[in-house]
Amino acid sequence: MATCVPRSGDGLVIELGAGTGCVTKALLEGGIRADRLVVVERSSNFVRHLRRSFPSLNILHGDAQHLAELVPPAAKVDAIVSSLPLRSLPQADARQIVSQWQQLLRRGGHAVQFSYDLRNRLHHEPSGLKLRDSQVVWANVPPARVFVLEACS
Repeated sequence: MATCVPRSGDGLVIELGAGTGCVTKALLEGGIRADRLVVVERSSNFVRHLRRSFPSLNILHGDAQHLAELVPPAAKVDAIVSSLPLRSLPQADARQIVSQWQQLLRRGGHAVQFSYDLRNRLHHEPSGLKLRDSQVVWANVPPARVFVLEACS
């Protein structure tokens, strides 16, 4: 997932559902500057763990359904990296989360989402986001598909 995030740009890279920080670590090791990375996590236990593990990062305790309220209003967002289980959430919740991406991503920005459903299709086609890439990561256990969407509006 981290390799799908463009390193260039001056906007934020927002990670949703960081959990224990595996993707967070990969984003940093892959060249995303700490001052650009904002991590949003709903679980207070994971927030405490992330703040101890990554003291220099901006770790926000919040819900991805209200992402636009967590990010500063004038912030440019270059990428959103989501480890959220969108396919297993109620459809209304998943749509609300994706609508936040559409609202925040600058034109040309990327949303990266993984799924354990290996079929090459999105659960629902989000308007304003165009599928750019989709690949199966066989080395993941279990294998997962990574989708890269680009904001086109």
